[in-house]
Amino acid sequence: MIVDVHSHFWSKADDLDAMVEEDLRRAGGTAQAIDNLDIVPERHAAGTSGADRVIVFGLRAKNVGMHVDNDRVAGLVAADPGRLIGFMSADPLFDHDPVGEIKRCHLELGMRGIKLGPTYQGVPPDHPRLMEIYAYAERQRLPIIVHQGTTFSLAAPLKYANPILLEDIAYRFPQLVIVIAHMGHPWLGECVSLIRKQPHVYADISALHYRPYQFYQALKMAEEYGADHKLLFGSDYPFTTVAQTAAAILGMNTYAGTHGLPPIAPRVLEGLVNRESLPLLNLA
Repeated sequence: MIVDVHSHFWSKADDLDAMVEEDLRRAGGTAQAIDNLDIVPERHAAGTSGADRVIVFGLRAKNVGMHVDNDRVAGLVAADPGRLIGFMSADPLFDHDPVGEIKRCHLELGMRGIKLGPTYQGVPPDHPRLMEIYAYAERQRLPIIVHQGTTFSLAAPLKYANPILLEDIAYRFPQLVIVIAHMGHPWLGECVSLIRKQPHVYADISALHYRPYQFYQALKMAEEYGADHKLLFGSDYPFTTVAQTAAAILGMNTYAGTHGLPPIAPRVLEGLVNRESLPLLNLA
């Protein structure tokens, strides 16, 4: 069973300001990513095909031009509820009542987790309004995926992006399930150290495979630290697809052999692709 824990859905016209595409082009975004910025249900289904279950979300971060309507995501999930799992988002600065929006999406729309991006939202991970969201999520057993790591968005402060900043959150909310998106790249060592140490903190490997040397380092580091079981499969659609991500993982030792690098244990690679992530995230 393949579970994609990281896919996006939005309407380019309604949910994204022009600065999103401008930032992506300036940062050298792929033609695939730029062409697919306007996501429709058929494109999302095609890009995530091969995954048995898919977590899907938008992001509310007006600071960088993203204000995805949670109801739009919920509508996509309602059309395929056996396969899709909807996560909600709230912007701590620009949403009038961020916790109220989370509660509405949880209780009225049936959304089952939360996507946050402090660096995109222009706040540190311990911002008071985010702390209120963490508290609600812990009480309700809602997992949170947090974008920690670099980004193409010019207005996103990297000082808020290091995954080690989530350690205080994990201590404050010990039962809160947290997923660090993209392994917090380029802070891979901090991420691996944190997920190894904190029992309810995980990381997904989305958006890493098209930097193969960095991807190799990330997986090898997790293996050597004995933390590979805390890594979750994610595609980051529309920036890449489930099929491309799975092929890159399973072909990692071909890359290693070509470049004279020590192989990664096959159990690590196969386990990552087929990890039963839903029970880990309270979503079974």
